[in-house]
Amino acid sequence: MRLIIGITGSSGILYGIRMLEVLKKYNVEIHLIMTEWAKKCLVLETEYDFKYVRSLADHYSDDSNMAASVSSGTHKTDGMIVIPCSMKTLSSIANGYEETLVARAAGVTMKESRKLILVPRETPVTSIHLENMLKLAKIGVIILPAMPGFYNRPKTIDDVLNHIVGKCLDQFNIDHSLFKRWETT
Repeated sequence: MRLIIGITGSSGILYGIRMLEVLKKYNVEIHLIMTEWAKKCLVLETEYDFKYVRSLADHYSDDSNMAASVSSGTHKTDGMIVIPCSMKTLSSIANGYEETLVARAAGVTMKESRKLILVPRETPVTSIHLENMLKLAKIGVIILPAMPGFYNRPKTIDDVLNHIVGKCLDQFNIDHSLFKRWETT
């Protein structure tokens, strides 16, 4: 499986890092794109450095590299996950404003009818944010907000991260045991 992972400058970069760590364990080929603000959030929110995050991906493209392989539909992938997805990036994708590689790769993913998952982390949201999400959902984009479930009784930040990452993996039918599934008796 080949996936594009976009990490944008929304708070919650740990979601993106955990996604990369998990996909690497599952031998998924990863093409990573990080925005400049994602790199800033990396420093502000974590103890990780860019070298570590970059090491989790097979391929990396700068967000300004509009000639990257993932900017073309002829570059075959199974889909893309933007985690976390800033409202700025979500708006760009929803409105076809492909000024960055993350937005362009998402546009290519949609035009090639491949699965696109956006993990917005912003709260509260405005009606503009909701309209952009609805516009994308109507054309098949999966909007998967970073809203962890609590039925599995998370005890650590890792438990919360794993729940959202696992929900994304479910969308690609990647078998995992990142969280306890809902069961009734």
